[in-house]
Amino acid sequence: MDLLDFQGEDMYFDQPVAPDTDLLLQQAAASYGEDRAEHCLLRAYFLEPEHLTVLVALYRYFYYRHRYAESLLVAERAIVVPARRLGIQSDWRRMEAEDLGRAVLTSMTQTRFLLLAIKGAGYLCLRLGDAAGALERLEKVAALDTSDRLGLAELIGLVRARVTEDKVGRLGAMCGCCGFEHFPCPLFPRGCRR
Repeated sequence: MDLLDFQGEDMYFDQPVAPDTDLLLQQAAASYGEDRAEHCLLRAYFLEPEHLTVLVALYRYFYYRHRYAESLLVAERAIVVPARRLGIQSDWRRMEAEDLGRAVLTSMTQTRFLLLAIKGAGYLCLRLGDAAGALERLEKVAALDTSDRLGLAELIGLVRARVTEDKVGRLGAMCGCCGFEHFPCPLFPRGCRR
């Protein structure tokens, strides 16, 4: 399965929205940065809560306003919607390669969107200081994207390091001889030589 091979399929933004929703999205874009934009986007969401264009617009609005908790809520919704459409497990924690194999038979673009939504949710967890939550999501996508077409290998390495730092920080142990925040000391595992 090549996650970059989606020629001939409509993208999420190619699916038309209702005229009222389209007007609200246009008004939101025209008033970006004002409270009115959020109101328009929320009204659009109430009109078409499962339209991916609306979800992406709302996600981006919250993300670029640094409202990551709200953006994560939208990302979680953007995971459930395509999963249901693809007829697979909507809980990303329980998704397996077999689910993805069935999903791509329905729509490669929806499958790719789903994986990117999980990746985005992971990134948001990282922004919110939840490195463990980020790692869980990113590792799930990596397990499903065995060819690393979505480019997660390097990011996962960085997030793993952050998770380790967080664990060490919670332990509060700092070696007096080398200054490493590891216990036991990586230089002298049986204790400091000071």
